[in-house]
Amino acid sequence: MLRLTIPKPIPAKLDIRATFGIVRCAARSLHPTQHTIRRHYTVVSKSKKFSNHTAVMRPQNCTSIQKPINPVVHDLFDVATGSWQYVVADPTSSRSVIIDPVLNFDPVTAKIWTESADRILAFVEANGYKVDMILETHVHADHITAASYLQHVLQQKQGLKIPICIGSRIKGIQKRFGEKYNIPLDEYRNAFDKEWEDDEIFNVGTLSAQAIHLPGHTPDHMGYKIGEDVFVGDTVFHMDIGSARADFPGGCAQSIYDSGHKLFALPDHTRIWSGHDYPPKERDGPRACSTVKQQKEGNKHLRIGTSKESFVQQRQERDETLAAPRLIHQSLQMNIRAGRLPGETNLGGRMLAIPLKSDVYW
Repeated sequence: MLRLTIPKPIPAKLDIRATFGIVRCAARSLHPTQHTIRRHYTVVSKSKKFSNHTAVMRPQNCTSIQKPINPVVHDLFDVATGSWQYVVADPTSSRSVIIDPVLNFDPVTAKIWTESADRILAFVEANGYKVDMILETHVHADHITAASYLQHVLQQKQGLKIPICIGSRIKGIQKRFGEKYNIPLDEYRNAFDKEWEDDEIFNVGTLSAQAIHLPGHTPDHMGYKIGEDVFVGDTVFHMDIGSARADFPGGCAQSIYDSGHKLFALPDHTRIWSGHDYPPKERDGPRACSTVKQQKEGNKHLRIGTSKESFVQQRQERDETLAAPRLIHQSLQMNIRAGRLPGETNLGGRMLAIPLKSDVYW
């Protein structure tokens, strides 16, 4: 058993530096010389201790021009896990959602801390946003979600409980891994406050949004379309990375292909925001966003013209070479609980189970 070390939550010390992006507005209703000015924030940690987790909140080129029907999208990259986290806001009402937040975790010391989540909280407060929901695309196997921690802090700040939301197939995932790790049922039953049905409509402030089933990486996987932006989690990544792996329990390469083509059926200008990036050396840093057109023309695994048979063979061959994620056991146990901590043992500690593997048993 792995004993967790859980420090008391202490707000991270942050420098929030305002920067301004000035972009020519393409709206016909404006004079050609008028410009749209959007404010962004770069968030920099003062702490050298957690320098591996330094993340940057920054604008993306493909969100520079905004229409009233579209959200303002802020991305936060967690270097340690290669994960994109998002704050997505309605510019009219300043209502917002948080998508796939990360809880910091060191597998060597089993220590949990909240630096990444505290950056999100500081950014939300600096922009005057009110958070209405925390959206999870799926039960992640490579990082622990900060959803429960954020819910706890936001309830204190905003005076009401912010729902943690995920797709309705979560119960099957919880049952599978709850039994695998011998987790008490009451620690994950009703862990999520809202379970979306396929294509269910909801609102982010004045914006219309939709939950979209995108299976393949996991069977419960959901995407979230908000205006003309769609947040796809672990379905497709940047074009030079391709697609997500499909070898987890319940994963399916054929379904990844179908989910990718479901996204390709959206209008070409629709912006796709991925859940991870692992930039190659020749690329200038991580990128969160691409368009449907860019994905259709350039995705190394799924570009138009690739047959399902060819993709499945390529995906399965690639998956056979991949090691299990470094935090798979810790992540699955925490994430089926929506990021809630395990219950205390009789001796007062909190534990996670780590399965042993051996060629010899005695």
